[in-house]
Amino acid sequence: MSTRVARTLPLRCKTPDRWAALALSDPGRLLNDHAHLEKKAAANALDLLLMWPSGDPPKGWTKFLSAIAKDEVGHLATVLRLLEKRGFPLSKAHRCQYAHELRALVRKGQGPAEVVDRLLISSLIEARSAERFEILGRCADDSELTKLYRGLWASEHGHYRIFLETARTAGECCRKAEDVDARWERLLDAEAKIIQAQPAKALLHGWV
Repeated sequence: MSTRVARTLPLRCKTPDRWAALALSDPGRLLNDHAHLEKKAAANALDLLLMWPSGDPPKGWTKFLSAIAKDEVGHLATVLRLLEKRGFPLSKAHRCQYAHELRALVRKGQGPAEVVDRLLISSLIEARSAERFEILGRCADDSELTKLYRGLWASEHGHYRIFLETARTAGECCRKAEDVDARWERLLDAEAKIIQAQPAKALLHGWV
């Protein structure tokens, strides 16, 4: 992992390192939030398995989505073990305002456009998570958390790239979807505004 590679992420708004101090000030809350986000990421990949609107999906569609779901479940298990080890409970209720606002941008009920948007939003969330993991892995003075986030960074970075590449492939296959790169640029702008509007709390997608 390197900060040089992390800076290649296309995010319009870069998270300052001081965010890590706030996030790490309450490790129980941070890990609980993280566990729920991994659970939702796995569910998202499984939901996408059956979202292809018509005809045959792009080659490797089910393979890549099932692989991502498996990765996310593995991450969830890792975070849950750390929560249990430290005596932190897993909450029953959880809401991520950041992801909720991003998913509100999806063009629901519009066939190929909805699929492309779901893939692009997934890519955005993975890119932001990769950025946050890099910061946590570099700034944490807790050896377990340093190991956790350094270990997860590369996986999230890979997920961001494959979701984006698959969105472009989906746009080409459907032919009815608007230019995927133009849509991606608009969503990058929207994501920057959404992340900066998040509350300053010990959350993976909080702000400062």
